[in-house]
Amino acid sequence: MPALMVVGCTSNAGKSLLVTALCGWLAQQGYRVTPFKGQNMALNAYVTSDGGEMGYAQAVQAWAADIVPTTAMNPILLKPQGDMTSQVIIQGRAVGVTQAQDYYQNYFDLGWQAITQSLTELQKEYDYIVCEGAGSPAEINLKHRDLTNMRVAKYLQAKTILVGDINPGGVFAHIIGTLALLDPEERALIKGLIINKFRGQKSILDPGLSWLETNTKIPVLGVIPWLEQQLPAEDSLSLFARKKSNTELNIAIIQLPKISNFTDFDPLLLEPTVQVNYIQAGQNLGTPDVVIIPGSKTTIADLNWLHTTGLAEQIISYHQKGGWIFGICGGMQMLGVEVHDPQGLESNLTKMQGLNLLPTKTIITPNKITQQRQSISVYPVPNVRVNGYEIHQGFTQVTAETKPLFLDPHLGYVDGTGRVWGTYLHGIFENGTWRKTWLNQLRSRRGLAPLTTDVPDFSQQRRQMLQNLTQTVAAFIPWGQFLKDS
Repeated sequence: MPALMVVGCTSNAGKSLLVTALCGWLAQQGYRVTPFKGQNMALNAYVTSDGGEMGYAQAVQAWAADIVPTTAMNPILLKPQGDMTSQVIIQGRAVGVTQAQDYYQNYFDLGWQAITQSLTELQKEYDYIVCEGAGSPAEINLKHRDLTNMRVAKYLQAKTILVGDINPGGVFAHIIGTLALLDPEERALIKGLIINKFRGQKSILDPGLSWLETNTKIPVLGVIPWLEQQLPAEDSLSLFARKKSNTELNIAIIQLPKISNFTDFDPLLLEPTVQVNYIQAGQNLGTPDVVIIPGSKTTIADLNWLHTTGLAEQIISYHQKGGWIFGICGGMQMLGVEVHDPQGLESNLTKMQGLNLLPTKTIITPNKITQQRQSISVYPVPNVRVNGYEIHQGFTQVTAETKPLFLDPHLGYVDGTGRVWGTYLHGIFENGTWRKTWLNQLRSRRGLAPLTTDVPDFSQQRRQMLQNLTQTVAAFIPWGQFLKDS
């Protein structure tokens, strides 16, 4: 089966974008194509139909290829917990927590077995497999234990593309240095070079491109300009919310140190009347229309961070003045009276006082719940079907009267004031009618006219965005010629 691979000179060079666009292009040509990333480190996860966890980026790439995401597309997912530890998820299931220095000793052989098994499974079903590397393939101190980059490329004998990010400068040195540090067998697999995130006049760059081709004997496939339309960020350091003009609502999202599944907010970022702002330590919360506390990989540690930074006090004061607050997953757990982690599963903190804005108590337990969910909304609009997924450890107990958000009362709650909301349902804002109805409640408080609620779900909008991305990249990279020549 033909195999392709994209590796990058650095992190954030554009590997995910290129794999997404290439999967989309091959699918448009009528091929059955699947993405693959042997090992991903990310706190954005997606839950498959069989309850397995995988990197959200690979789910996006699968949607671009018009296929259903499966854990075989990302057999190893590492979810950082702080203090150089990560939760290890292999073939969709959490198998343990490891220190960084122990990971390869304990999981290298098991991980490579999972990778090869997954590749065998995918090879039986698809015409093409498009693999994504991680970081750089030329980290000489790590190459002997690198599960993700050229080990996979050599195993598949994949035609490999090397992409460099020109935006910070030094892209020619990055490309030449990366090629120099690859073994001859690895370098022979590099069949094309791409420069990404170019701002400016390409004619000025052309002499450098000619020099690259002459000196490396590898063709430059193309130059991709800086694209405003970006894929969901995998790293919280890459979080940003563009400033918009003529917005009517202001939503503040707390940027927790271990914020997870912040892809939940993609539908809000694309709402034309909504300005989203991420709030960090030391910033003034202000008076937004609603404050959202997102998911967290380490609920108690991030709750402690809220208290020590003073953001907890700001949130409570904001609520006392009539503000609205929405917590998702770990954020909902923080809104309760207390959170307990008696076994120290997420950090060395075993108990923390919550924000006391929802009458709930949560206990973190070893059993991890990962499942897709469908339910019927009860509030704010009844009888609307909603879809999403759960990823959490522990259970939450209600200690006083609340209103259920959904027909399944354990999925979410609203307090007696109707101003504090919490849910375990990731992807809640992807439900178009529910999202617009919720926004209309915020708009009503401001005396703004309601938005129409008869809108498609975000999945349709995302599909169009991925098609646009595929077409945009194809205008700069001649995929057909590359596949023919290489």
